[in-house]
Amino acid sequence: MSVRKRKWSTGKGVEKEAWIVDYTDTKGVRRLKTFTKKKDADAFAARAAVEVREGVHVADSASVTVVQAGRFWISSAEGARLERSTINQYRQHLDLHIAPLIGEKLLSKLTVPTVREFEDRLRQDGRSPAMVRKVLTSLGSLLADAQERGLVTRNAVREKSRARRKGQERRQEKRHKGKLKVGVDIPTREEIKAVVAVLQGRWRPLFLTAIFCGLRASELRGLRWCDVDMEKKLVHIRQRADRFNEIGRPKSEAGERTVPAPPIVINALREWCLICPKRDAEQKGADGETQKILDLVFPNGKGKVESLGNIVNRGLIPIQIDAGVTVGSGETDENGNAILVAKYTGMHALRHFYASWCINRREDGGLALPPKVIQERLGHSSIVMTMDVYGHLFPRGDDADEMAEAERSLLA
Repeated sequence: MSVRKRKWSTGKGVEKEAWIVDYTDTKGVRRLKTFTKKKDADAFAARAAVEVREGVHVADSASVTVVQAGRFWISSAEGARLERSTINQYRQHLDLHIAPLIGEKLLSKLTVPTVREFEDRLRQDGRSPAMVRKVLTSLGSLLADAQERGLVTRNAVREKSRARRKGQERRQEKRHKGKLKVGVDIPTREEIKAVVAVLQGRWRPLFLTAIFCGLRASELRGLRWCDVDMEKKLVHIRQRADRFNEIGRPKSEAGERTVPAPPIVINALREWCLICPKRDAEQKGADGETQKILDLVFPNGKGKVESLGNIVNRGLIPIQIDAGVTVGSGETDENGNAILVAKYTGMHALRHFYASWCINRREDGGLALPPKVIQERLGHSSIVMTMDVYGHLFPRGDDADEMAEAERSLLA
């Protein structure tokens, strides 16, 4: 490997000079790289010498653009049979965020300062801190795939020191979101009572199961009758339906679990079982082929997977309005009366209530379960997640009554 100075004259007689790094790469191919400054040439030569010796050097001419590497990355995800929603998210990150800003840049020229500039541009263009973090994670995964293919030497995202900044961003995001609040994010006991009182028809067993068993919306949509044990009053979560209505395994190993169901849920399911749309049978489709009907507990009218939109728009929202669980929309009707809308817009609010019900003391109408049991009931992959989300709801054990009792015991 050598660094030499080259001088030449243009056709117009202008004198020019540059510094040339002459070296042989890991494949035995001779490479020449030109620099305007000697210090840049020396720095590249030193780095390239180490990379060639370690067998990891990739020349610019052998590299590809970020977009090209992104296509390989998506193909790898499809080959690994990742969930459809995950692959779609990867595509969105690549097409909407990565490609427009750095898509034409060669991987070999993607340095830590370049990644930092990319991060700044994401923020300047209005992306939220959470979205910026997700896009950078995807870019790091893209570069890791490219490294395995020998298309790039360095993973600038992984090299970028993010340990401290990641913690700062998460704390900032938590401050922005705030803790879950009863009556704001979590329905109150009175609101749940009002909702339960108006439940009827096909929505009664579904929402009772959501409220008192804590299943995710995808788990409710994928629940089968064979996974409901009426005698032992247990619900087994063994599959779920994703947002594309495709049946698959739970989100994680912890998601596959068994939760007890109170009598109100079991009784509602017994009644629903008698009138539930046809299940576990076969019928002729429009194309004349035989199609199997899924053995679902909460299917649509044709026995297929019910869409989440229908559950929310035809079930959750009208039920809250009927129950009086509403808030002002900020608008008025033609008579000047405030227009009321449903207070909780997503199914996860019911899951939050189930978590709070498991946490609350028995004298407050709760189950007073230990944190580890609550983690298992919710299907969280770690106790850390459970405590991060719901830790502030656990009784402190130092309220006025308990402090008074402890004082009497101590001084007796």
